[in-house]
Amino acid sequence: MRLTWVQPEDLVGHALAQAALDGADVAAARERWAAAGGSEVPPRDGASPEPAPASLRALARELLDELDAVPSRYADREPTGLDAIRAAAPWPDSGAGTPGTDLLDRLHAAWLGRAAGCLLGKPVEKIPRDGIREILTAQGRWPLTGWFTAAGLPDEVAQRWPWNRRSRATSLAETIDGMPEDDDLNYALLALGMLEEHGAALDTEDVAGRWLSDLPAGRTFTAERVAYRNLLLGIEPPRTATRHNPFRQWIGAQIRGDAYGWARPGAPGPAAELAWRDAVLSHTGNGVYGAMFVAAVSAAACVTDDLDAVLDAGLAVVPAGSRYAEAVRFARDLPGACTGWEEAVDAVEERYGHLHWVHVLPNAALVVAALCYGGGDFGRSICLAVSAGRDTDSNGATVGALVGAMHGKPPGYWTEPLRNRLTTTLPGFDGIGFDALAARTLALAEGLSEGSSRADVLVPTEAQS
Repeated sequence: MRLTWVQPEDLVGHALAQAALDGADVAAARERWAAAGGSEVPPRDGASPEPAPASLRALARELLDELDAVPSRYADREPTGLDAIRAAAPWPDSGAGTPGTDLLDRLHAAWLGRAAGCLLGKPVEKIPRDGIREILTAQGRWPLTGWFTAAGLPDEVAQRWPWNRRSRATSLAETIDGMPEDDDLNYALLALGMLEEHGAALDTEDVAGRWLSDLPAGRTFTAERVAYRNLLLGIEPPRTATRHNPFRQWIGAQIRGDAYGWARPGAPGPAAELAWRDAVLSHTGNGVYGAMFVAAVSAAACVTDDLDAVLDAGLAVVPAGSRYAEAVRFARDLPGACTGWEEAVDAVEERYGHLHWVHVLPNAALVVAALCYGGGDFGRSICLAVSAGRDTDSNGATVGALVGAMHGKPPGYWTEPLRNRLTTTLPGFDGIGFDALAARTLALAEGLSEGSSRADVLVPTEAQS
């Protein structure tokens, strides 16, 4: 098996696509690559089947160096530096509200919601929307209202749309037994541990150090795997995000933002700043905004169930002229422009269908749309997010966490199979319960709210076991 997402020849197609999205003229680079026999269509799932000859790989490195230096037409309205982002965004002058006595319950619901939404989307990750619909229709289960199952699925449909290889054994209704490992939960755990150690003083170098010490390289993907490789090569942040990294505006940083919001409930600005320090290790521009947006909406969701207030908090930390802000506003307006959910997803695909299924923009739009159409109902919200396709487990996780924080503990149908148990390879967290995670997050939030530069919180012994 070839290593995925790290070979130069597998990155060039994605780099050309990202440069085109950024309005750069890369026709000459594209012609050189095609003339040498390089694929103009980037691989969907990782590495191409066969390794490239040495000459093509050398050209790939040369082209990646050239493409790294090509400026984006959107650079002025999509900055990556924090000061420039603050200047280009409305930025919240005050908090989104004051945490109430129910904060522990909200945090518990957010952790549970993130897990359940992620788990729902795991078996159909990489299956497009049409495939998901065909599976469910063949079983008489469309539209989606519960866990996926292999029961009653015709063989020809199963062969055409196989379940995600890594997830089938742990994420179908008949196989769920606790929350299996997933990067959508791993990064929340990492953020919790880093904030417990560093508090508000957390910086990008701390994040890099924790990745190298605790996060297995094989548990990273796309932009994170490239950044990890760059760290191993001795490249320092923030260049880790830009060297040979065409995934820097994909969804990876967006899935890392929740815990920063939970740690700063009611304070979307400080939450977004923490998320920025994490995100710039691997992302730029819209990729960074995804992390900041999710951190801000997560902070607001801990103190209000008003979706408009939550989305306003998220938009306040994103440059107003960015394509990310446009995607959020577009999705937010869909209920007034479309007759129903399927028409809304059609509109998202019409606008963003040319982008890779892991790119941040279409996935951000689907998250916001699912929140708007879900009406605060947990099951409906995560089922809408997952049935729309694209990054199903990540979108289900983000939507589930937000609805949980806003509206309380998800119904038992969604939480009981989790067994209050999370599996992970991260040191100190394997087997931990969601109640323990909520207690630790509450202690962290209380420590940070007192203005300490470090958390200085005592973690209960049972939460460390």
